[in-house]
Amino acid sequence: MLRRLALAATVSAVALATATPLAGAIPLPPPGGPEQARDQLTLVVSESGNARTDGRYELSCGPVGGTHPDREAACARLDELAWAGEDPFMPVPQGTMCTQQAGGPAAARITGSWRGRPVDAVFSRTDGCEISRWQRLEPILPSTRS
Repeated sequence: MLRRLALAATVSAVALATATPLAGAIPLPPPGGPEQARDQLTLVVSESGNARTDGRYELSCGPVGGTHPDREAACARLDELAWAGEDPFMPVPQGTMCTQQAGGPAAARITGSWRGRPVDAVFSRTDGCEISRWQRLEPILPSTRS
């Protein structure tokens, strides 16, 4: 568990240090405000390597609910990302240099609303940037690590 937290902190620190701000990006409102009541996400996960985590899940935060297998931790992670000013649903910026490593066939799509904004994001593990992006969203997305 400690190793996982340390890895997540390292990945997050690297992602923050190397992130390119988007032109015209609007700061996210902090968690706990009226926007949180509208957090409603649908996740579709396939080929994660674990039949228990593949499927369609609903996640709502504020109040916590839905069919997500770890909804409390998932909502807590979304709050952490909001407090850090990160939009976890943004794609990897065009032109970003990514390591050419394969992270497996896992794929996911998340739709709905978060912090009062529409979400329609696709996740994969096709290269180093996408693997980091997936891991940054754990436990919202299932871990594909043994």
